[in-house]
Amino acid sequence: MEIWGWVFIGILFLADFVVKIEPFKLGRSQPTERISGSAGDVLEDNPVGRLKVFVYELPSKYSKKILQKDPRCLNHMFAAEIYMHRFLLSSPVRTLNPEEADWFYTPVYTTCDLTPNGLPLPFKSPRMMRSAIQLISSNWPYWNRTEGADHFFLVPHDFGACFHYQEEKAIERGILPLLQRATLVQTFGQRNHVCLKEGSITIPPYAPPQKMQTHLIPDKTPRSIFVYFRGLFYDVGNDPEGGYYARGARAAVWENFKDNPLFDISTEHPTTYYEDMQRAVFCLCPLGWAPWSPRLVEAVIFGCIPVIIADDIVLPFADAIPWEEIGVFVDEKDVPNLDTILTSIPPEVILRKQRLLANPSMKQAMLFPQPAQPGDAFHQVLNGLARKLPHDKSVYFKPGERVLNWTAGPVGDLKPW
Repeated sequence: MEIWGWVFIGILFLADFVVKIEPFKLGRSQPTERISGSAGDVLEDNPVGRLKVFVYELPSKYSKKILQKDPRCLNHMFAAEIYMHRFLLSSPVRTLNPEEADWFYTPVYTTCDLTPNGLPLPFKSPRMMRSAIQLISSNWPYWNRTEGADHFFLVPHDFGACFHYQEEKAIERGILPLLQRATLVQTFGQRNHVCLKEGSITIPPYAPPQKMQTHLIPDKTPRSIFVYFRGLFYDVGNDPEGGYYARGARAAVWENFKDNPLFDISTEHPTTYYEDMQRAVFCLCPLGWAPWSPRLVEAVIFGCIPVIIADDIVLPFADAIPWEEIGVFVDEKDVPNLDTILTSIPPEVILRKQRLLANPSMKQAMLFPQPAQPGDAFHQVLNGLARKLPHDKSVYFKPGERVLNWTAGPVGDLKPW
């Protein structure tokens, strides 16, 4: 009787929320609801004219040759480091005169060493990054003026500049010492974590825009799925009990709702995955610690309200995207009550979230399209850098002054690359 009660509630609920799905077309212009006085107002900021970036020209072994060795790097979730480099080379914010630059960018593809399964291995990344910094500090005078305080680096791996995919090891390593003063642009974001330094810019993972564009369904399709999720619930190889993987959030979802008719959840990844998301009211994002899950991007693109299960999370472009307005946040300890939490959200609140998610500027800010388009993730990175200007005079050193310890860190990181 309890299960059928939930079915009845779900049917009534969904009957009220059969809404049109807004077509996803980058760059379109249409009347949409604005979020006055909140982060949403800065989504359409234009960084051009507000900053100038000097791009270091490094030997191809730091970028092009690595990509030629394994072109799969262009499509995995950490590919933003490649596309950001390409974008900056032709961006109007680029300057060829380093004396007038506000920021300096060092292109290093640290996530392009892939396993046969396509997973990036970060073990060479510290030596590679260290080698690049040694090069720019030896051939240009700008690093030594601030020891990186006016430089930014893309470090989009699992734990950013800690350069390890296991949290315990990442914490043990800490952020690469030579990057301690630089601004880091990364997908990892968790408050009070050693791998997220103050002032970092958190970005979404790379998701191929063209791929999602091909899976659009008619805009009048009703949202007939209440809660949707596809993905692993247990890391069988490393954490079969589910206590560590996603900090237990995914395991808790499965154990509590695998038989609940309101929840369409499975480990299977069907060919209709994107289409199904466009039929769902809520999409679960049990992130644990990592905002780099593509599901977060997909939910925003397809107008499915993201249910964010991740304590202390720092979400992409949090100073520009009004996550509290468009998503639902659930504490990890409250996962067993997900059904009650979601069915108790007032209809008008859900409709407002759906309207805001339909705003093209929300979708645009989550993507790295080629070619770049106004308001996209490339521009949000630049906006984040522009908001940090001007640099405080204290970041500039007197001649001979130094802070960083070039011999700090694991011995293996000090080997030549």
